[in-house]
Amino acid sequence: MPRRSPLPSFALAAASLALVAAGPHGSHAGSGPRWLDPFREPAARLIGAAYADHAAWSKLAELTDRFGPRLSGTPALEAAIAWAVGRMREEGLEHVRTEPVMVPRWIRGRESLEVVRPFPRPLTMLGLGGSVGTPADGLEADALVVDSFQDLEARSADVRGRIVVYNVPYTTYGDTVQYRSNGASRAAQLGAVAALVRAVGPVGLRTPHTGALRYLDDRSRIPAAAISAEDAESLARLQALGERITLRLRMEARTEADVESANVVAELAGRERPEEIVVVGGHFDSWDVGTGASDDAVGCIVVWEAVRLMKATGLRPRRTVRVVLFTNEENGLRGGLAYRDRHRDELPRHVMMLESDSGVFPPVRIGVSGSDQARAMIRDIATLLAGIDAHRVDPHGGGADIGPSVQAAGIPAVSLNGDPGRYFLVHHTPADTVDRIDPQDVSRAVAAVAVVSYIVADLPERFGAGTR
Repeated sequence: MPRRSPLPSFALAAASLALVAAGPHGSHAGSGPRWLDPFREPAARLIGAAYADHAAWSKLAELTDRFGPRLSGTPALEAAIAWAVGRMREEGLEHVRTEPVMVPRWIRGRESLEVVRPFPRPLTMLGLGGSVGTPADGLEADALVVDSFQDLEARSADVRGRIVVYNVPYTTYGDTVQYRSNGASRAAQLGAVAALVRAVGPVGLRTPHTGALRYLDDRSRIPAAAISAEDAESLARLQALGERITLRLRMEARTEADVESANVVAELAGRERPEEIVVVGGHFDSWDVGTGASDDAVGCIVVWEAVRLMKATGLRPRRTVRVVLFTNEENGLRGGLAYRDRHRDELPRHVMMLESDSGVFPPVRIGVSGSDQARAMIRDIATLLAGIDAHRVDPHGGGADIGPSVQAAGIPAVSLNGDPGRYFLVHHTPADTVDRIDPQDVSRAVAAVAVVSYIVADLPERFGAGTR
């Protein structure tokens, strides 16, 4: 996707949309909940600022182009963390700091997969995060293709000594990811020597999807990798023809000792109740393929820019808004757990936590979990985003990184949710690059997060406590 130039006419149109959405001076003056009236002008200001240029997209491009993949434990992630801290300080954000976190260090190494029989050919593959490697000269075995765990159990007598291939079509991430997470251990229990998992995502262009697996302590640890949907289907068809399929898998994957990383934290201190906190966050690490643009560099840039725009437009809410760029979401969740433990005493003063980790592909939606009052307030706030088509509200919000803190203290949880079909198409693949992201979609997401978090932080009463 070519980068678009910010045109003055576009900025003017965006400002006009913001004023219409905000009232009371637009064409919808007096419409919507009256309690929102004090927030209409600030919302218009934030939306207009988000759409005034493509600063957020440019920052996203700089992050992903300069540092590339940012797997936990790599110099690239640590350099990106230092860059973010420096930029936040230059922009005037407050209390900018790093909070140390020990993270795992998994190294992919060289890897390959090929069909040996019936006729030699290479297959595309990506080792799964945390996998063990093969012997140095590789592993050669016949394949057994199954279409579910039930099919695996039904064919248990055929599993020993085989490479199990899970050819499970993608439905939803939650339903299908169990084969990536648990497939290796389930196959190992029956004597398999390796496991291959069909890409957990919509059919792309012969694209495998990596991601973390989970070894069970009482099972042998066997190598595991992802293959493309096309290759999984091809192997299934060969098996249906009665062909003997022999594969050769080579993986140098290994896990080394934990290393130090950090969460990045910055704030805009509240003008009246600075001890009460609204957190907006995303995860700064990525897998080691692609550049992690949608997962989750864009989420980090969106929340960061939302708070930067509050400061740039002179909007300082009653409560503190805290940006957290979490480390190690992808293969350990150490950043989210460390935040909970470090801030446990102040968690009761967290008014809301928002996570952006589902991309920004439209149509975007705002998810919310909490009291009925909190849900109703988010629905009201979302009416201010109708002019930029960001007003849809999902019944559930949250995220992996904020989850430990939300559960520990019963904090209302909100998320920015992009179109899952487009998001999971590139998720954990080499195709997750900034080129797939439209600058206007980034601006829309920044505006939505800025408006929601600013209003929640500036409410006269605590969020969900009867302001309506």
